Amino acid sequence: MSQRPVLRVRKSGTALVAAVIAFVSAVPLAGASWALTPVLLIPIAVFAWAWRAGTDVYSDRLRVRALFGGNVVPWSRVVELAPDQRGRVSALLDNGNVIRLTGITRENLPVVLEAVDNAPVAETAEDAAGAES
Repeated sequence: MSQRPVLRVRKSGTALVAAVIAFVSAVPLAGASWALTPVLLIPIAVFAWAWRAGTDVYSDRLRVRALFGGNVVPWSRVVELAPDQRGRVSALLDNGNVIRLTGITRENLPVVLEAVDNAPVAETAEDAAGAES
């Protein structure tokens, strides 16, 4: 699983800018009293979430990342990709579960699908063993 993703889809960079502005704005408040210093953790958490959250698209799987943890879903388990009314895309899996694909919207879904179609297929260990015999 060390191969690089074909495409990385993240949230808009405006969330990062907003987190930095919120942090700078919270510094005077936190400096007023030691009891208010935990207020600085909120913009730090928002920054970390905006930096990390997103979907990594591979030729054989999707990796959906959140602030803590994530899911890896093989393309073979994805039955349908469907946008909701707000334009956010979710993947319907073969077991009936639905996973929201962070960062993928109705507008960039064609780019994601084109990247998967044009991606080189990763060679598995079974393919390599079959080629040697």
